[in-house]
Amino acid sequence: MNRFFQRVVGLAVILIVLVAVGVMIWAVAKMHASVAWYPRSFDLGGFWTIMVNTELPGTATLLLALCVAIALVLIVVATERLVALRYRRTPAGMTRRSLAPKTVMARTRGVFAGEVTVTVVIPAHNEEASLPATLASLRAQSVQPDRVIVVADNCTDGTVRVAREHGAETFETVGNRHKKGGALNQVLARLLPTLGDNDTVLVMDADTQLSPAFLATAVRLFAQDRALMAVGGLFQGESGGGILGQFQRNEYFRYQREIRRREGRVFVLTGTGTVFRSAALRGVAEARGSVLPGRHGDVYDTQALTEDNELTIAIKTLGGLMTSPEECVVTTEIMPSWRLLWAQRLRWQRGALENLGAYGVTPQTIRYWAQQVSIGYGVFALFAYFALMIVMLLAMDVWVWFPFWIGIGLLFVVERVVTVWRGGWRARLLAALIFPELIYDCFLNLAFLKGVFEISAGQNATWKHVVHEAEASA
Repeated sequence: MNRFFQRVVGLAVILIVLVAVGVMIWAVAKMHASVAWYPRSFDLGGFWTIMVNTELPGTATLLLALCVAIALVLIVVATERLVALRYRRTPAGMTRRSLAPKTVMARTRGVFAGEVTVTVVIPAHNEEASLPATLASLRAQSVQPDRVIVVADNCTDGTVRVAREHGAETFETVGNRHKKGGALNQVLARLLPTLGDNDTVLVMDADTQLSPAFLATAVRLFAQDRALMAVGGLFQGESGGGILGQFQRNEYFRYQREIRRREGRVFVLTGTGTVFRSAALRGVAEARGSVLPGRHGDVYDTQALTEDNELTIAIKTLGGLMTSPEECVVTTEIMPSWRLLWAQRLRWQRGALENLGAYGVTPQTIRYWAQQVSIGYGVFALFAYFALMIVMLLAMDVWVWFPFWIGIGLLFVVERVVTVWRGGWRARLLAALIFPELIYDCFLNLAFLKGVFEISAGQNATWKHVVHEAEASA
């Protein structure tokens, strides 16, 4: 991947965010706010004086903010609908969108490719400790997989032994230097030529457990729509981990809710657990080196830092349909420490930016570009909020309450609680406290900033593997 284009992506995000911030500051400066304001004071019981300012923002300011918010939402929704419509209307046989519905339907019309089958592929690097629970979740499926293959990649522990003891096939990589993507490419190069169009491949992590109806739901959806190319999972965090674990679970609950509201229209086909139609993986491998970045014949681009995000964009670029239904839930590991969480989020951010650099600005990547810019603007807004709070506390010798902004804050509290309601009372309590989650958001925002500035400076990215406690003590 050309490092120059990677740097351009980071610089472009920084520039767009700075322009947006500049426009906002200019607009605020043009507003004719009153120079002085006079809060009212109230005594409570004769021992507590409360200062209240009941002034409201100007009508023009409120209308401008509302119009901008509605315009941004409409632009994102319209873009997504346009892209989806183009997928479905792509003329049959168009080579650049070989996975588009019309192309797939024309190619498979009148052909029965057999019943839908599922082959599970589990890449594992020293996963002796976590693998038993993963394989147990497969045995608990209401529809059993046809094959389970554990891909032992440069393992130095008992991963192969544990896999065989639990009845799984094993595939040991040879000379792999490209981590998870390289390991998967090796096994898929042997597997895909043996599979028909109704044969599917579930790629899941070795530290993940599936909900019991996961495979049954995926098989049903693939049988109903032969143009469907992928069924992704909705991930949730495993239990434990204290408050740091609850932060991550709340974050994942909100992501689940967002995908449910989008009726399964997925942002990323999660690497923790996604079922692919074999034709989709073959189509990606065939398009590598021409329509798609990467080496011809590889399913996964080994230069991508976040292989699941890159594969999602690849399938979307080829016109493939995908979904993440609410029945398909995967429970995955949470980062046990702030240091590991930092490394994980920095890798995700760098990977997302590098993927944009590889694909450029296309109808399929507009959403991802908008996401990066909105995160960048959110970073500015959140830190500006804290800065203004501190300035106010230092500049005034009394605390002044603003009913309008308190009302806005209460709406924000309600939204935060409702979006994690399924997580139970711990999730709701943490969300209701607001400030702990805002501090957590600041931590994630710092990882975002570091990722943007690193890629802009052309620094090399790193990839880290989480070592489980049981594994370390073995």
